[in-house]
Amino acid sequence: MKIGFIGLGNMGAPMAANLVKAGHEVTGFDTAGVTVAGVTTAASAADAATGADVVITMLPNGAILRAVAAEVIPAMTKGAALVDCSTVDVDSARAVAAEAEAAGLLAVDAPVSGGTGGATAGTLTFMAGGSEAAFVKAKPLFDIMGQKAVHCGDAGAGQAAKICNNMILGVTMIATCEAFALADKLGLDRQKMFDVVSTSSGYSWTMNAYCPAPGVGPQSPADNGYKPGFAAELMLKDLRLSQQAAESADADTPMGQAAAALYAQFVEAEDGRGMDFSAMLPRFEKRGRS
Repeated sequence: MKIGFIGLGNMGAPMAANLVKAGHEVTGFDTAGVTVAGVTTAASAADAATGADVVITMLPNGAILRAVAAEVIPAMTKGAALVDCSTVDVDSARAVAAEAEAAGLLAVDAPVSGGTGGATAGTLTFMAGGSEAAFVKAKPLFDIMGQKAVHCGDAGAGQAAKICNNMILGVTMIATCEAFALADKLGLDRQKMFDVVSTSSGYSWTMNAYCPAPGVGPQSPADNGYKPGFAAELMLKDLRLSQQAAESADADTPMGQAAAALYAQFVEAEDGRGMDFSAMLPRFEKRGRS
């Protein structure tokens, strides 16, 4: 396929590179002037989109997505697909999909899970929203850039799946870190706690696969000075998106709301920016009961 790729940051660049390796013709654009080996550099987002079978976007937020969509949709050929892999608010995803469909385009919102490692290795998971026809057109590219793609429903469903998943992740990580900090103060050895919890009803991904305690469980960012696999500020972004969606949908999410507030404090008022989201553990270690 002829592919336009807009947003060649830490995620977009390796994703575009994998499409090139698979033999696709990729034209890319990034406002920072990033270049990727094998990707033809366009002068603008509209230039990257012109004549493309599929345009993929990987952008920081909904406002930027809306601005880029306004530029690229008029440049795209009817029947082409606009595939947004950014993590943005559900309302922006649905608005852009409606604009694309009104212009005779296919539209997919397909945020990803797997981080920069998954983007480089081609093992991302895509959560896709949009029509069946749009998903079918994008699926061969998802199979190159990732290991799994789930069609979650109509426009916005991909974003909904991503923020619901990450709300669970943020809440669970906080609970896991709180429990380790409590165990420390009760004199319970961390390894013994892991051995019990990881095989008991407290089992979770944050305990068993991504343990926030250094030297316990499988290798994780905790064993590398909490250098981010998934940065705390990105978790904050996703938790805020979950609460924006909850407000819009009139959903009661007190745990999600509390998690968003804690990560906001950690990132914006403490030393969490630039740390992995599991660095909540050393944060709780230092604190007494308030």
